[in-house]
Formats: sequence, structure tokens, C-alpha cells
Amino acid sequence: MKTLYLMRHGQTLFNKLEKTQGACDSPLTDAGIADAKATGQFFKEQGLYFDRYFSSTQERASDTLELVTDQPYQRMKGIKEWDFGIFEGESEMLLPKTYYTDGSYGDYFVEFGGESATEFQKRVIKTLKEIMSQLLDDQNTLVVCHGAVMLMFMQSLLSMEEIAKEISFHNCAVLKLTFDDDKFEFIEQVK
Repeated sequence: MKTLYLMRHGQTLFNKLEKTQGACDSPLTDAGIADAKATGQFFKEQGLYFDRYFSSTQERASDTLELVTDQPYQRMKGIKEWDFGIFEGESEMLLPKTYYTDGSYGDYFVEFGGESATEFQKRVIKTLKEIMSQLLDDQNTLVVCHGAVMLMFMQSLLSMEEIAKEISFHNCAVLKLTFDDDKFEFIEQVK
């Protein structure tokens, strides 16, 4: 059995300013840098070491991973954040207030140059399976990505009710999952 530790990047300037940040990027704040370093220390204190490291190709994710560890890593385009089209860099207040029944925005962003929830979720799942296929049995990996990546991936495994009860997608959140027979299973939120 293989183990996946899925981590959200540290706080960014756009997170702090409550601006929509998907395909666009912004730098980590001082708090984001401190949280990433603290997460690296947390892993050491917990005796958690990883066989492989991966991050999204977006700087906020790779910068976070570089603060967590000095080990080499691979950047993966398929775990980039959701593309919100013309909403990128704009106030989060402009986003629709209600989610569709599946807890996502559905196809809302497509007409504005963004991605549909289905396209986004498919690429995330495909990429995470590709990552796991690179591991040997009993190996584990740390993957640093994004909040919506984590949410949409978890929606493929749990109901929105279970997600709301068990998971917080705060900056530097870490989820533990296992992967066996081409299937993921959520174990716990470790941070």
C-alpha cells in the first residue's frame, strides 16, 4: 500500500487580500513562509519522511515545498489550481454565493474563460494517480497543491457532509490518504 500526504500551499498575498487565485499566482506572505517552515518541522517531529516529493507548477506550491524540505521534487501541471477565467485576481466577493448540488461551481466559469468542475476534477485525479504509479509499494509521497484541488479530489471520495465534518482546507493543511488497487482512501487530516 502507498501513502499520499496532500498539502495545501502557505498563505499568499491574494489569500490575505481575499482575491480569487486559481491560474494566476501571488507570493507567499510572511505568515505563509512561517507556516510552511513550521509544517516541515512538524513532519520531522512526527517522524514523517517521504520517498518522493511533488508540487503544482505554480510558484506558491513549489515555494511552499522548498520551505518544507530541501529534497528534490517534481513539478506537475495536472495539480495546478482551478482556472477561474476572468475572475482571476478579482475580489472573492464576485464569485457566486451558492454552490451547485455537488458542492462545486459546476460549469459556471467556462463561459468566462475558466474550467468546468468536471474537467478540473478529472485532471486532478488523473495526475494524482500518475504520481502514485511512480511509487513502489509501501512508499509515501508529499504533494503540495491547492485548496480547490484538495476539495475537488476529496469530493471524489467523500460526501460534502463528510468533508465539512472532517476536513479543513486552511493554508498548509495536510491530508493523509492510502492508495491500493488503483483506489484512494482518506485516512485523516494530520495538520
